Amino acid sequence: GRADRAADHDRHGRRRGACRPGSLARARSRGAARGAEDHAGERGRLLHARPPRKAALCGQGQEPEEAGRDLRQRPHAARPPATHDRGHGIGRGDHDGGRVEALLLESNMIKRLKPHYNILLRDDKSFPYILLRRGHRWPQISKYRGAKSGQGDYFGPFASAGAVDLTINALQRAFPLRSCSDSVLESRTRPCLQHQIKRCTAPCVGRIGKADYDVLVEEARAFLAGRSRQVQRRLTDRMTAASDALEFETAAAYRDRIKALAHIQMRQGINLPSMGDADVVAIHDEAGQACVQVFFFRSGQNYGNRAFFPRHGADDTPEAILRAFIGQFYSGREAPPLVLVNRSLEEAPLLAEALTLKAGRRVKLHRPLRGAKRKLLEDAERNAREALARRLGESTAQRRLLESLAQRFELEGAPDRVEVYDNSHISGTDAVGSMIVAGPEGYIKSAYRKFTIRSTAACDPATPGDDYAMMREVLTRRFSRLIKEDPGRSGESWPDLVLIDGGAGQLGEARRVFADLGIADLAVAAIAKGPERNAGRERVFLPDRPPVALGARDPLLYFLQRLRDEAHRFAIGTHRAKRAKARVRSALDEIPGVGPRRKKALLHRFGSARGVSQAGLADLETVDGISSAVARAIHDHFRADR
Repeated sequence: GRADRAADHDRHGRRRGACRPGSLARARSRGAARGAEDHAGERGRLLHARPPRKAALCGQGQEPEEAGRDLRQRPHAARPPATHDRGHGIGRGDHDGGRVEALLLESNMIKRLKPHYNILLRDDKSFPYILLRRGHRWPQISKYRGAKSGQGDYFGPFASAGAVDLTINALQRAFPLRSCSDSVLESRTRPCLQHQIKRCTAPCVGRIGKADYDVLVEEARAFLAGRSRQVQRRLTDRMTAASDALEFETAAAYRDRIKALAHIQMRQGINLPSMGDADVVAIHDEAGQACVQVFFFRSGQNYGNRAFFPRHGADDTPEAILRAFIGQFYSGREAPPLVLVNRSLEEAPLLAEALTLKAGRRVKLHRPLRGAKRKLLEDAERNAREALARRLGESTAQRRLLESLAQRFELEGAPDRVEVYDNSHISGTDAVGSMIVAGPEGYIKSAYRKFTIRSTAACDPATPGDDYAMMREVLTRRFSRLIKEDPGRSGESWPDLVLIDGGAGQLGEARRVFADLGIADLAVAAIAKGPERNAGRERVFLPDRPPVALGARDPLLYFLQRLRDEAHRFAIGTHRAKRAKARVRSALDEIPGVGPRRKKALLHRFGSARGVSQAGLADLETVDGISSAVARAIHDHFRADR
């Protein structure tokens, strides 16, 4: 059964060092209940009775176990040995036709459904872009994520938000365009600080004409599009002309702009104008893990690189991992005209055709054997090798710490999933709970959860800040849902250890919650700071045992502190975001019929809630989305107390 496989293989397809507590017993009970032979025959019927096209194999709970094309022809060596006869878990086989369409659908299905046995790209965050907006009298430059739905020119993707921020910061010195929102622009009555430090030309108060501003916009667009030398020559000519005319302040301004452009180019490192728009994708595998490094080049400029660590089986080849990675990586974003790879892919023509179909223009997959492009691939592969070496080193250290944790806490084996809980509030207001997750590979941020405290007991004015009630609510909600979704505890979402930020009281509260829910075999502990709330003197509270004081230099203490501090950071960040959201509530939120869209339109038109309150009825009716009835309601609301 699936639980037997979970006992033999971890979530990455490799042998585990220690099984989860109770996993073997659960596996035997579930395996005995299933008719494995009958279901194996059903799997064969499903796979061989249909054409060899794309398919999705689903478990009896309709959760997909594997998605792909020609599943009946895939070599058994590509899967862990225990999965060869997993057909007894199959309840449905869905097939469709068309090789290119099948490839696209396969990648989309794997990303969306995350089947257990497929190679999976786990980092699915969108990449940031620089957006130079159009459709406004004074175009704006800003950082942007998401679908390209707005009017304007998108430049990127960049490897990180930090790279975008640094580039925009330098661009504002070279091309002082506005970065403020439309509502701020409309409401300004005097120049802001950005103008004072020469990073904005203050179009909000008429410090620059429309024609001159348009010149800056076109120069910025040309620079981001790769015509940097042309822009620099133009600025150099203007600097020389200003100097010849003895306009030294103007010449100095042009000089500073040229320096800013040079700074951007220097920070981008390798720039190859001949590359145009291209991605460099290289894979390195070692010790059962793989790292894929992606370099982004747009208009010959290096926009940075990022490392990915896809989940895969122990026997998946680097070529299979790379093919699956490319399919999933570009399923949610547009591929550039050229994608360089460091492996020969058997399905490269089919993959290129699928990317071409999705992009609406030709996309070429190429493995260069010499020249500058080959050198780039070697650089990317070296980066992948070094990133994987760091990850393996960190993973080894993490596993040792988890084994030490299991020994000190008397667990049955090293935990694969540790959940840490914390609360954050100010005297019971804006109370939130947080859950962070850690495992052998480090923090599992996709599994983090935040909880808005709802119960009146936790926020009772008579007992403000009842931490016990808050923890009780968070744990009850978390594990009630877990019992409902996975009552057999067969999945990977059940923790091996629950760690509470608190002392004996919090530990007792957690044990009562688990007892009420009928959870008897879950390891739980609490970590509390010393008597003076000082780090380094923490004590660990375990059920039916005296508190454990770890040595000040004990590596396990540092590990537990990091877990506790990460949960605290996540809780504090969630609380601050909630408090900030409540703080920006305005009088507009109290008006019936005015939702987020109408509120945004009103603030864009009048600049602030005060501006809306002073607007006449006729002015309110001119705002997009504001009907006469809503305009009357807004008008009457602000004049009711006058």
